[in-house]
Amino acid sequence: MSLNSWGMYPQVENNVLKFSDKKILENIVKKSNNLIAYGNGRSYGDSALAKNIIEVKPHNYFVDFEENKGLLTVQAGVLLSEILESFVPRGWFLKVTPGTKLITIGGAIASDVHGKNHHVEGCFSECVESFTIMLGDGSVVSCSREENRELFLATCGGMGLTGVILDAKIYLKKINSKYIEQTTIKTKNLRETFDAFEEYSTSPYSVAWIDCLAKGEEIGKCLLMVGDFKDDGDLSYRRKGKISIPFNFPSFALNNLSVRAFNWLYYGKVGKRVSRQKVDIDTFFYPLDAIGNWNRIYGKGGFTQYQCILPKEISYEGLKEILRTISDSGKGSFLAVLKLYGKENENYLSFPIEGYSLALDFKIEKGLFELLDELDKIVLKYKGRIYLTKDVSVSKETFEQGYPDIEKFRAYRKENNMSEKFESLQSKRVGI
Repeated sequence: MSLNSWGMYPQVENNVLKFSDKKILENIVKKSNNLIAYGNGRSYGDSALAKNIIEVKPHNYFVDFEENKGLLTVQAGVLLSEILESFVPRGWFLKVTPGTKLITIGGAIASDVHGKNHHVEGCFSECVESFTIMLGDGSVVSCSREENRELFLATCGGMGLTGVILDAKIYLKKINSKYIEQTTIKTKNLRETFDAFEEYSTSPYSVAWIDCLAKGEEIGKCLLMVGDFKDDGDLSYRRKGKISIPFNFPSFALNNLSVRAFNWLYYGKVGKRVSRQKVDIDTFFYPLDAIGNWNRIYGKGGFTQYQCILPKEISYEGLKEILRTISDSGKGSFLAVLKLYGKENENYLSFPIEGYSLALDFKIEKGLFELLDELDKIVLKYKGRIYLTKDVSVSKETFEQGYPDIEKFRAYRKENNMSEKFESLQSKRVGI
């Protein structure tokens, strides 16, 4: 059995290694090289693909909850969705969550994921008190910002390249509703979009859908959604039924015309410049999770998500050039997301910097990688960086220019004999 990524590209053969306890995992780690931990397979590219994959998802026990602190201890294979199902009815929510709840805690730490509130709460590591990790010699180490600090900084955002995360203590936040009071702002171009982000910057959650195929004066038009939890005492959160894509769509189904049609309909569904809605947690935070196997929409050839971030002071000009390049290529996506970010953290390879990020899905097809190379050049021109959790193509030269602490990370891996022990297809490609 081989495991692949959510983007279904590249398709590779690998050995899937399972363990039932720490002793068996210790033997696996000691005897093997070319290892990478694998959670629920929701990273898009090749960051969790290697010759030997350690399956972590089955290790999904809840260990402890200190209600007076909101401190939850769980094994690394626990999904965010499992935390929500157990704790939202008790009045608790994740401090930081990405756009899917179907990832493991170990994966959230390894990617140092972020969400719609980065400008307020930062990355996932900000809510991590500590975690334990098995190193390449089989030893199990606990680390936090105070204990084994350098290991903490290398592991949060380190893409699984420092060891196998076993469990973690994370802080939850108090809520009093499963509903969000959402405000939707409809903009006509990128300048209006930036002005709207700034106008609503005090909202704890914000995200914009961008029409990435818009041209001319309409480049950057969007629907910006901002919001916060209501205070109505309704915490009746439960798992919803969902539709599922039963097979891979033919590759021609997703094309320039179908994406344009979707974008026209989606943008047009909102009539007023400013409108308000009451939406539940899943609708606001995890809209795509309502569709099972939605990755099949892109066909059996797979897809990739391109996500870049630019410094705030030059984001406008940079994103305008990026959007113009995508629009001119005709390879736009119906899923194009713009977000505002706050301060950068100290972790060696965490993605966010203070600025704006753009994320787009692209079907794997002829000419795509040439377009991604062109976008990479623009990102470097505007002193930005690429998100490894989504990436499948960035070069070593492009990647390392965006991450000033890359040499610290490389040195730490080398000094602690991690370089051959833990590696992925991605880590070999970008030289980390």
